[in-house]
Amino acid sequence: MKKTTRTTTSVIAALSAGTVLALAPALAASAHVTASASSTAAGSYTVVTFSVPHGCEGSPTTAVEIEIPETILSVTPTVNPNWTISKTMVPLDAAQQDAHGDNITERVGSVTYTAIGEGLPDGYRDTMELSLQLPDGEPGDVVEFPTHQLCAEGSTDWVGDEAPSIVLTAATGGSDHGHGDETASDGVGEGEGGGEAAADHDGGGSASSGDVLARVLGIGGLAVGAVGFVLAVGARRGRGEALRDAAAGTGTGTGTES
Repeated sequence: MKKTTRTTTSVIAALSAGTVLALAPALAASAHVTASASSTAAGSYTVVTFSVPHGCEGSPTTAVEIEIPETILSVTPTVNPNWTISKTMVPLDAAQQDAHGDNITERVGSVTYTAIGEGLPDGYRDTMELSLQLPDGEPGDVVEFPTHQLCAEGSTDWVGDEAPSIVLTAATGGSDHGHGDETASDGVGEGEGGGEAAADHDGGGSASSGDVLARVLGIGGLAVGAVGFVLAVGARRGRGEALRDAAAGTGTGTGTES
């Protein structure tokens, strides 16, 4: 019974190690406010989804302010029934033409989602969606959206290397230069917004190198668990055969003496 117990413990330990390795990258990847886009082609219209996975050290999230880069003039927020939405406008140094050919003198500087009620509890996830046109650029250019998470107690600034961002891919021509935001509602109007239903858009090559690394490490963790399981089962079988051989030898010796 003791040998069986040790073998069972080995199996459980091996599987547990593999599971921890498999889940650790996913948990680490979800620790930040992140951004993904329905299209990452330079100059294309896209819906950028911002994911808020936790509060501030246990405190619920009460507001999320998303700064808009200067290279983006106009933004259409998607309604989320859990939040009110406001846009802050900033003046332009010189008038510019928007996508419709109209002259504009100001742009959207930031979009703020303010929670309705007590806020988003820590340990619960929600998303905010912005419909916009990505700037022109070269493949690999990074478009950053510094984000400020305000909580009932404390706050977190996702800026610099931790800022939610989109990495541009090659432009696809004129086909994407239309209002390709069918997947989201068309502004702060009636109807439900993205919220949880929107999730993180994985299309348009928006997967980051961190996601790839997480998948690789996850597969590696599962492989380690599987190898440990096989070794533990093999060891258990080896002990079982040894016990049967010993029992057979004991029986033969007794018969000879009698």
